[in-house]
Amino acid sequence: MSQRPFSVCVYCGSRPGSQAVYADSAKRLGAELGRRGWRLVYGGGHVGLMGIVADAALAAGAPVLGVIPQRLQAREVGHRGLTELVVVDNMHQRKQRMAEEADAFIALPGGLGTFEELFEVWTWHHLGYHSKPIGLLNVAGFYQPLLDFMAAAHNQGFVDASQQQALTVDDTPGRLLDRIAARAGQPGQPGAEDYAAI
Repeated sequence: MSQRPFSVCVYCGSRPGSQAVYADSAKRLGAELGRRGWRLVYGGGHVGLMGIVADAALAAGAPVLGVIPQRLQAREVGHRGLTELVVVDNMHQRKQRMAEEADAFIALPGGLGTFEELFEVWTWHHLGYHSKPIGLLNVAGFYQPLLDFMAAAHNQGFVDASQQQALTVDDTPGRLLDRIAARAGQPGQPGAEDYAAI
């Protein structure tokens, strides 16, 4: 039985956002996953940044696992071109399956669902339920208000330094993957993504 590739769970918006840089970063991240021979695990949708990162990963040769609840098949338009699409009963099963299949987590820009997924795996890490790396792709400063808020929560005594340090933050897809790989003990392949347009 062959071992599966290093798998990165990506949380991101089911909308493309208001700036082209969000879609561009999603494309670059998906292409980088394929270039490294890694696998994408994500929410299974074909719309917004979800579809963009999946299409880019597939085009670059990455295996892609999507996990989507039956209720969201119509709303998020389940992607029909994936290596594997798993349809589950509810959001709890979706998040659990994605977490089980992942060796690391990355959040791109997104909305409520993305925030909730990020904070859940971040909390699980703090409580010792997993030790997988968690990355934040801070595209065009999208997450800076959140990072400022977390610093304020730290200053007020509600978040400690180790919780903040559990999150790896970068604004460049390839560099973030390199840093995630280092934290996971996975050999990285730096360089190409940061200097060539995808």
